[in-house]
Amino acid sequence: MKKTALSLGFLTAFLANAQSIKTTIDLVNVKNDQVAVTMDFPKMKSGDVKFHFPKTVPGTYSVDDYGRFVEGIKFFDNKGKELAFTKAGDNTYSLKNAQNLTKVTYLVNDSFDDEADTSKHKAVFSPSGTDIEAGKIYLVNTHGFVGYIDNMQDVPYQLVIQKPADFYGTTALVDQDKSESTDTFILANYAKLTDSPLMYTKPDYTTFNAGGMDLVLGVYSPSGKYKAADFKDNLEKMVMAQKKFLGDMNTNKKYAIMLYLAGTEGPQIKGFGALEHHESTSVVLPEMMPKEAIDKTLTDVVSHEFFHTVNPLKTHSEEIHYFDYADPKMSQHLWMYEGGTEYFANLFQIQEGLITKNEFLQRINEKITNSKNYNDTMPFTVMSKNILKDEYKDQYRNVYEKGTLLAMCLDIELRKLSNGEMGYRDMIRKLSQRFGENKPFKDDKLIDELVAVTGYPQVRDFYNKYIAGDQPTPYAQYLNMVGVEMKKQETPPLFWFIKDPNQTGYNDKNNTFIFDESSALSPFSKSIGFKITDEIVALDGKTINVQNIQDFINYSKTIKEGQNVTVTVLRKNGAASEKIDLKGKAILDKMTMETLNFKANPTAAEQKLQDQWLTGKK
Repeated sequence: MKKTALSLGFLTAFLANAQSIKTTIDLVNVKNDQVAVTMDFPKMKSGDVKFHFPKTVPGTYSVDDYGRFVEGIKFFDNKGKELAFTKAGDNTYSLKNAQNLTKVTYLVNDSFDDEADTSKHKAVFSPSGTDIEAGKIYLVNTHGFVGYIDNMQDVPYQLVIQKPADFYGTTALVDQDKSESTDTFILANYAKLTDSPLMYTKPDYTTFNAGGMDLVLGVYSPSGKYKAADFKDNLEKMVMAQKKFLGDMNTNKKYAIMLYLAGTEGPQIKGFGALEHHESTSVVLPEMMPKEAIDKTLTDVVSHEFFHTVNPLKTHSEEIHYFDYADPKMSQHLWMYEGGTEYFANLFQIQEGLITKNEFLQRINEKITNSKNYNDTMPFTVMSKNILKDEYKDQYRNVYEKGTLLAMCLDIELRKLSNGEMGYRDMIRKLSQRFGENKPFKDDKLIDELVAVTGYPQVRDFYNKYIAGDQPTPYAQYLNMVGVEMKKQETPPLFWFIKDPNQTGYNDKNNTFIFDESSALSPFSKSIGFKITDEIVALDGKTINVQNIQDFINYSKTIKEGQNVTVTVLRKNGAASEKIDLKGKAILDKMTMETLNFKANPTAAEQKLQDQWLTGKK
């Protein structure tokens, strides 16, 4: 009954507040782009205390050391006396005989302002970072603001946000008070806290219901170029398609999207993309993008993050379930968590009619091409388990390329084995039914579980060869099963700075060519000591601007093998950049182009499997 339920809810909230860690984030009295945080603790169970900020958070697969953004930390006992402490690294503080510890205060700097200076530490990926711009925007990824005490991660948190009265907080959390100047949220534990980002701005949001799920989209557009309403129709269409694709695998009743559009003024950020959470995602994109490009990116990127609600947020191994923020242990299964999720983000679009067959095939073709920039014989399980180590982290981006292709080939393998009755989506559905948000699987037993839920021992062979093994995946063989042929064509020798010229970008601020850090350097670039983070300013004194890009490219085509060449680059040196010349003899390189096409005359079996693959129908 409603009355009883309300009474029990009030009692639960009262008990949670009485025993919770009250954490106050002050977004009103902001000075020098710093936010004050106060944490009030219930009685300590131990005299010796370790207080941490996260080293890594789920979904990022990088060491970010959020404690380095904290200043002026102080610890107080129950009489207001300051306690002595020892700092043990960027993220950890140790206190002895601190059984009377009741309060911690500190100031937080944002990570966005730190992105330009990578001399000491790699920049935090923007969607997992923090932004503090008084009167404009507060991107509150909670793991960047709130710490925890060892053995108290499971204590409830009462999160209080003191905010400007005219600001709105986009979040999936439910405000527990009616004040215009504070928002109060109750979270079950530290993991739930860090799983709950918030974005505070002047109100610009839109809401809608998709298949029984309430969704809110909040937008920050610094110049006012865009409004949340501009993206509603595209998002609504996309989310409805996703809900249909997932069926009973998605149980979300609410979802929040925080869209931060970075302008040309303010923080110079570059980590565009998104970060997943159980009930929300934080997205960072350039404001200069045309609306059509933002819509397309939201479809691709937000759908990827939303599919994470299935895997790994609700189906995962013990490493994720019992995540250690101070000393993280990584799972072997990025091929499934990221690769399988990216496969879903593309597969649902063809199966739900958002893209054409040829567009889908072009995406697969691009992923095959991009995957060649990485080590194709490195076992994915080994790379995944060790992804935080220097010798493996450069392979991470391959989870979105080869990881997607592994899921695709496994999908085709399952459909071939089952005569079209089972695919990758069915396998994940069965796995999610077997496990769930509160029941993790053992990391080294996943293949046993996949064999059990599919009933096909051949899945183990696939896993041992191509996922845990060092055999390159035979894409042409699998695509041939579904009536797709792969043709190879070698380009004439060419001169350029990376192996695939199509992966070249342009920085209109510096009038330079730039490259994705996953791009493979050409033999010439390697020979002159060019770095993938260098920006091309000029080639033999010929500079670049929007008007003469084609002239620059045409000149590069005239360069002969062995010709003396001077490349002028901007190279980062701490927070600044310096212009330097790199000289060497030209090396021309050939590139093998692989194209995918649907066969003009597939066999009946190939056509049937293709139809089942692209429609999801049995």
